[in-house]
Amino acid sequence: MTPALRKLVLLAHITASVAWSGAVAAFLALAITGLNSANAQIVRSSYLVMPPITWYIIIPLAFASLSSGVVLSLGTKWGLFRYYWVLAKLLINSLSIPILLLHTQVIRAVAGAAAKAALSPADLHDQRVQLVTISIAALLALLAAVFLSVYKPRGLTPYGQRSPLK
Repeated sequence: MTPALRKLVLLAHITASVAWSGAVAAFLALAITGLNSANAQIVRSSYLVMPPITWYIIIPLAFASLSSGVVLSLGTKWGLFRYYWVLAKLLINSLSIPILLLHTQVIRAVAGAAAKAALSPADLHDQRVQLVTISIAALLALLAAVFLSVYKPRGLTPYGQRSPLK
């Protein structure tokens, strides 16, 4: 990979990853607002906006982060399987996407209920709490990936130890 292309892919990866984290943080703010607000219209609005944010912002950014990260790792000295920190980031990203896709069912259910009528504090309470807790878990996972990117803990995988690129 040429240095200019590497910088372009790195820029895409950082942008997608930071934007993904920001979108999840905004989603968390909506989930907290929907769970705690006394204003029925604000609660309803919070839940109605969640599906478009999920499908048109969060999911595409998650896939952009994953794909740009894979391309970046394959085109640099870090490699995809050479270092544990790269594998850990791949695992975080790869597990986050299916969990996110499963989570869309809860988002759809709460948004569907909000579309039909105002939600009382007791309506779908467990699912509404789940929206908050899963968002917090997602943010923590994304912060762990940032930590790994910045600190790059040492440690070659067995494949990396055999690789001639040490």
